[in-house]
Amino acid sequence: MAKKQDRLAVLIDADNAQAAIIEGLVSEIAKYGIASVKRIYGDWTDTRLKRWKSVLLEYGMTPIQQFAYSQGKNATDSAMIIDAMDLLYSGDFEGFCIVSSDSDFTKLASRLRESGMTVYGFGERKTPKAFLSACDKFIYTENLRNCAKQEDCDDEVVSQTKKESSYSILKDKKLLALLARTVDDCMDETQWANLGTIGRQISKTHPDFDPRSYGYKKLSDLLVATEEYEVKTRFADEYSSHKSVLVRPKAKKR
Repeated sequence: MAKKQDRLAVLIDADNAQAAIIEGLVSEIAKYGIASVKRIYGDWTDTRLKRWKSVLLEYGMTPIQQFAYSQGKNATDSAMIIDAMDLLYSGDFEGFCIVSSDSDFTKLASRLRESGMTVYGFGERKTPKAFLSACDKFIYTENLRNCAKQEDCDDEVVSQTKKESSYSILKDKKLLALLARTVDDCMDETQWANLGTIGRQISKTHPDFDPRSYGYKKLSDLLVATEEYEVKTRFADEYSSHKSVLVRPKAKKR
């Protein structure tokens, strides 16, 4: 019997997210469950949201109108928070996806987790640490953007992409230390560690950890690229399609 998927409420702050992420966002959310509710908040009379308007229907997003009643006050944040609490008390969901780079949602994320919800945050790398840490899992939207057209991405994204192209994983001492510590903690009596266990363990202390941030699609690819680990696949038996990916440090050369 197939495992029941979590029902997720997706709440998007259109003022703090770019429409270029939509395809990647929808695909990413599908990894964690079913988006039962998809609401996107903003002042839809504002021309700055015109790119979002063009994708709402295609992706089944429900636009929630929030007028800017006064300068400097963010009505969108308040509406999202109120709706999130209403959805929480409905008892119909197992998790929430909050799409914003705004620290104002830190308390909301904490409150949802206190009620047993799994919280997935989606925001840019400029997202304050407090909001990031309040989520169970945080995904940088730079890893989701589809910048087929140069004008779809701002200068900050283009600059970040150029910086990542010159990145060398072999020189990232902080990352290498994190991987070494986690693999060591997860190894069993056979001196192998389960890849899934490694990923979950890292996420507990680093909600924003994502191999894509380092230029690799999967954690196994990232580990291989460090040149420090052996990675192998093991099937439950010769007739089974169930497999485990195992990792261990390479033997040190004498």
